[in-house]
Amino acid sequence: MDPAIVFSAANTLAMAGWLAMLVAPRTRLVIWWICGLGIPGLLSVLYTLFMLLYAPHAEGGFSSLAEVALLFRHDGVLLAGWVHYLAFDMFIGAWMCRIAAAEQMNPWAVRLCLPPTFLVGPVGLLLFLILRFLLLRRVSPGQPS
Repeated sequence: MDPAIVFSAANTLAMAGWLAMLVAPRTRLVIWWICGLGIPGLLSVLYTLFMLLYAPHAEGGFSSLAEVALLFRHDGVLLAGWVHYLAFDMFIGAWMCRIAAAEQMNPWAVRLCLPPTFLVGPVGLLLFLILRFLLLRRVSPGQPS
C-alpha cells in the first residue's frame, strides 16, 4: 500500500464529508450516518491497519515527546497519525452539527465552526462551545447558569 495514495484518498474522503456537513448541517443522513459513523469508521479501520502494520517496526513510542517524534519519523505511522486526526475531527464536526440541530442553533453558527474544526480541530471545537454558550444564554436568559 503506497502511503501517498492512501493519504490522498483519505483526504479526498474527508473533504467530501466536510463539504456535505457544510451544505447540509441538519440532515440526519449526513450528520449521523455519513460523517458521524461512516467516514470516521472507515478512517478508524485504516488507522488501525496502519498502526498494526507500521508501529511495531518503527522506533520510538508514546512515553516522551522525543519518542513520539521518533515514532512519527516512520511514514506509515505518520500517515496513521494523520488519519487519526481526520477521523476524530470529522466525528467532532458531526457531533457539533447534531448538538446544534437538537438545540435549534442557527445552522450558520455551526457552519462558521466547521472549517476551523477541519483545519485546526480544537480551535473549531472551542469556537463552537463559545458560540453555543453565548447563543443559548441569549435564548434563555432567565434560566440559572
